Amino acid sequence: MTDMNTIEKQVAAYLLEIGAVQLRPDEPFTWASGLKAPIYCDNRKLLSYPEIRTRICDFTVQTIEEHFKNIDVIAGVATGAIALGALVADRMNKPFIYIRPVPKDHGMGNQIEGVFKRGDRIVVIEDLISTGKSSLASAAAVTAAGGLVEGMVAIFSYNFTSARREFEIHSGLELYTLSNYDALIETAVEKNLISADNLDVLREWRYRPEEWGK
Repeated sequence: MTDMNTIEKQVAAYLLEIGAVQLRPDEPFTWASGLKAPIYCDNRKLLSYPEIRTRICDFTVQTIEEHFKNIDVIAGVATGAIALGALVADRMNKPFIYIRPVPKDHGMGNQIEGVFKRGDRIVVIEDLISTGKSSLASAAAVTAAGGLVEGMVAIFSYNFTSARREFEIHSGLELYTLSNYDALIETAVEKNLISADNLDVLREWRYRPEEWGK
């Protein structure tokens, strides 16, 4: 069984290797929120690499089996975690559901697609944790529909203090991530993908993302 520190570094290496994460401190990205950032993460790219995709699935299943017992259903958050969630559910031989950000505005008006019973124990799969608000809203939708959300497993987290506070104080929901921002930039330095000077810039952004680049 692979230990968590090894998983964090290995997943970080995968994300860098396939360009799912790009680091550009000298030419920042603009996120949809308008936030300036030296990093951009698109974990959907993992799906195009079968060997890496399988390893990510392995690590996710291992994390669930280590931390959660007697899980009934696996849930994926739309759209980024639908594919991984389905792969994990298939590997574990569990039912799968997925959660939209908001209910559909037509048809049955569903926010949750798939079938589960009231009281079922559910683990939610996410691809990325930034502020944590949308992830927690997805978990809340499952709870409102009668599911018992045992926790969440995500591929990557930016490790924002605000996100950790959201999970710890406002929800009490257990969150486990395969990798995180700190492991990523450490791995990037080891692989000579960023300079020591850029390391300071990248660390500064993580602690003050709203002010960075202004």
